Amino acid sequence: MRIVIAGGHGQIALRLERLLAGRGDEVAGIIRKPEQADALREAGAEPVLLDLESASVEEVAERLRGADAVVFAAGAGPNSGVARKDTVDKGAAVLFADAAVRAGVRRFLIVSSMGADAGHQGDEVFDVYLRAKGEADAYVQSLNALDSTVLRPGSLTDDAGTGLVRLEARTGRGPVPRDDVARVLAELLDTPATAGLTLELISGSAPVSVAVKSVAGN
Repeated sequence: MRIVIAGGHGQIALRLERLLAGRGDEVAGIIRKPEQADALREAGAEPVLLDLESASVEEVAERLRGADAVVFAAGAGPNSGVARKDTVDKGAAVLFADAAVRAGVRRFLIVSSMGADAGHQGDEVFDVYLRAKGEADAYVQSLNALDSTVLRPGSLTDDAGTGLVRLEARTGRGPVPRDDVARVLAELLDTPATAGLTLELISGSAPVSVAVKSVAGN
């Protein structure tokens, strides 16, 4: 498969790029800064320089044409303010989804957040973040031209992955290594029967492949 990842220099994205490239997929990662390119090449991915906060739908669609699937793994980051929660966590996700539709790419994964909710109340930065992520998830899932899956991991850690997870519509809060988030994303890419689902992910006792097959109804 050819897979294009938005937020290609992110910690989850780099892990996913290594996994996908290692199994023989063709991977491209969208990045905002030229100095991020070498890290993607080292992970086996093709760097694509594009700013999703200023690009047009057609500019993004041009980078997505010919892809079999896309993953939105971009984020404004923990030190960003309220404005960038709207322009990146929501705005860039909406742009990426619209571009996928225009490019004719159906399979769409979005990395969201535990607690994301379009109706979340509050004006603190984290409140705005959860609302922006929830609005992005709802928009992506509303597009009939996409076969989309929303993944909402729990508290992310840099611990070594175990390959054992809990993946359900509702898991309750808990930690999960970024390694295992990447593994689940790779498995979801191979499981189009998860389209339409919003899934929470924490560490658990089920092997990744078993957990994904279970939610897919297999």
